[in-house]
Amino acid sequence: MTDFLQNAERIFETASSAEGMELESGNLAILIGQDGAIRMVMGSDWPLHSLETHYGAKAAYRVSREASQVRVEGKSRGASCMLQSEPISSIAKRLLADRPRYLLAA
Repeated sequence: MTDFLQNAERIFETASSAEGMELESGNLAILIGQDGAIRMVMGSDWPLHSLETHYGAKAAYRVSREASQVRVEGKSRGASCMLQSEPISSIAKRLLADRPRYLLAA
């Protein structure tokens, strides 16, 4: 796995574990510079490619949270990714869909 994807996974895990924490502006951009320096930009509505170019970053990630759902989008020179959690309700529906809701008595 590349550093780009590992970073996206770490960011996603951190954002997912921050239960109850809301991003005030709705999103956060995390930029990784050519020298490895990290820059965080709150509330930017710029596309990731534009942030990456403007700041001279080698990778850019956007973290957003809506209710209980977390999303991390990533962009680097030749790669992009998106990691997104599922709402709890859809997980429950999927888990319960294959189980009968009744018992057969003999």
